[in-house]
Amino acid sequence: MSDKIACPLNYTMNLIGTKWKPLVLFHLIEGALRSGVLQKKVPGISNKMFTQTVRELEKDGLVTRKVFPVVPPRVEYSLTKRGASLEAILRSLDTWGEEDFQNEF
Repeated sequence: MSDKIACPLNYTMNLIGTKWKPLVLFHLIEGALRSGVLQKKVPGISNKMFTQTVRELEKDGLVTRKVFPVVPPRVEYSLTKRGASLEAILRSLDTWGEEDFQNEF
Protein backbone atom coordinates (compact mmCIF):
# COMPACT_ATOMS: atom_id res chain seq x y z
CA MET A 1 0.00 0.00 0.00
CA SER A 2 1.77 3.10 -1.21
CA ASP A 3 -0.83 5.68 -0.18
CA LYS A 4 -0.87 6.84 3.40
CA ILE A 5 -3.88 5.61 5.35
CA ALA A 6 -6.18 8.53 6.13
CA CYS A 7 -7.13 7.01 9.48
CA PRO A 8 -5.23 3.97 10.74
CA LEU A 9 -7.88 3.26 13.40
CA ASN A 10 -10.58 3.16 10.73
CA TYR A 11 -8.45 0.72 8.74
CA THR A 12 -7.99 -1.52 11.79
CA MET A 13 -11.65 -1.38 12.77
CA ASN A 14 -12.65 -2.40 9.25
CA LEU A 15 -10.53 -5.53 9.69
CA ILE A 16 -11.50 -6.54 13.23
CA GLY A 17 -14.31 -4.23 14.30
CA THR A 18 -17.33 -6.52 14.19
CA LYS A 19 -18.94 -8.06 17.24
CA TRP A 20 -17.42 -11.49 16.61
CA LYS A 21 -14.02 -11.06 14.94
CA PRO A 22 -12.06 -9.97 18.03
CA LEU A 23 -13.52 -12.89 20.00
CA VAL A 24 -12.58 -15.45 17.36
CA LEU A 25 -9.08 -13.97 17.05
CA PHE A 26 -8.63 -13.85 20.83
CA HIS A 27 -9.45 -17.53 21.25
CA LEU A 28 -6.88 -18.46 18.61
CA ILE A 29 -4.01 -16.69 20.40
CA GLU A 30 -3.05 -19.85 22.30
CA GLY A 31 -3.00 -21.96 19.14
CA ALA A 32 -5.04 -23.72 16.49
CA LEU A 33 -8.55 -24.89 17.32
CA ARG A 34 -10.98 -27.20 15.62
CA SER A 35 -13.95 -25.44 14.12
CA GLY A 36 -16.51 -26.80 16.61
CA VAL A 37 -14.33 -26.03 19.63
CA LEU A 38 -13.69 -22.49 18.42
CA GLN A 39 -17.37 -21.87 17.79
CA LYS A 40 -18.26 -23.08 21.32
CA LYS A 41 -15.77 -20.59 22.79
CA VAL A 42 -17.79 -17.74 21.25
CA PRO A 43 -21.14 -17.86 23.06
CA GLY A 44 -24.14 -16.63 21.12
CA ILE A 45 -22.62 -16.87 17.63
CA SER A 46 -24.82 -18.68 15.11
CA ASN A 47 -23.43 -21.22 12.65
CA LYS A 48 -24.04 -18.80 9.79
CA MET A 49 -22.31 -15.90 11.55
CA PHE A 50 -19.40 -18.10 12.63
CA THR A 51 -18.85 -19.26 9.06
CA GLN A 52 -19.10 -15.69 7.72
CA THR A 53 -16.70 -14.39 10.39
CA VAL A 54 -13.96 -16.98 9.85
CA ARG A 55 -14.25 -16.62 6.08
CA GLU A 56 -13.76 -12.84 6.34
CA LEU A 57 -10.82 -13.30 8.71
CA GLU A 58 -9.31 -15.80 6.29
CA LYS A 59 -9.89 -13.48 3.31
CA ASP A 60 -8.16 -10.65 5.21
CA GLY A 61 -5.15 -12.85 5.96
CA LEU A 62 -5.65 -12.97 9.72
CA VAL A 63 -6.63 -16.64 10.03
CA THR A 64 -5.76 -19.80 8.14
CA ARG A 65 -8.11 -22.72 7.64
CA LYS A 66 -6.73 -26.24 7.40
CA VAL A 67 -8.94 -29.11 6.26
CA PHE A 68 -7.82 -32.60 7.23
CA PRO A 69 -8.70 -35.36 4.74
CA VAL A 70 -10.53 -37.59 7.21
CA VAL A 71 -14.11 -38.75 7.59
CA PRO A 72 -15.88 -36.84 8.97
CA PRO A 73 -13.91 -33.81 7.73
CA ARG A 74 -11.92 -31.98 10.38
CA VAL A 75 -11.33 -28.25 10.02
CA GLU A 76 -8.87 -26.32 12.13
CA TYR A 77 -8.30 -22.58 12.35
CA SER A 78 -5.15 -20.77 13.43
CA LEU A 79 -3.77 -17.25 13.38
CA THR A 80 -1.48 -16.17 10.60
CA LYS A 81 1.58 -14.08 11.41
CA ARG A 82 -0.54 -11.02 10.61
CA GLY A 83 -3.32 -12.23 12.91
CA ALA A 84 -0.86 -13.01 15.70
CA SER A 85 0.42 -9.44 15.49
CA LEU A 86 -2.93 -8.38 17.02
CA GLU A 87 -2.24 -10.28 20.25
CA ALA A 88 -1.22 -7.24 22.32
CA ILE A 89 -4.31 -5.31 21.23
CA LEU A 90 -6.65 -8.21 21.97
CA ARG A 91 -5.08 -8.93 25.35
CA SER A 92 -5.30 -5.22 26.24
CA LEU A 93 -9.01 -5.19 25.39
CA ASP A 94 -9.51 -8.30 27.52
CA THR A 95 -7.65 -6.78 30.48
CA TRP A 96 -9.52 -3.49 30.19
CA GLY A 97 -12.85 -5.30 30.10
CA GLU A 98 -12.01 -7.36 33.17
CA GLU A 99 -10.87 -4.32 35.16
CA ASP A 100 -13.76 -2.14 34.06
CA PHE A 101 -16.29 -4.85 34.88
CA GLN A 102 -14.86 -5.19 38.40
CA ASN A 103 -14.89 -1.41 38.92
CA GLU A 104 -18.33 -0.83 37.46
CA PHE A 105 -20.49 1.40 39.62
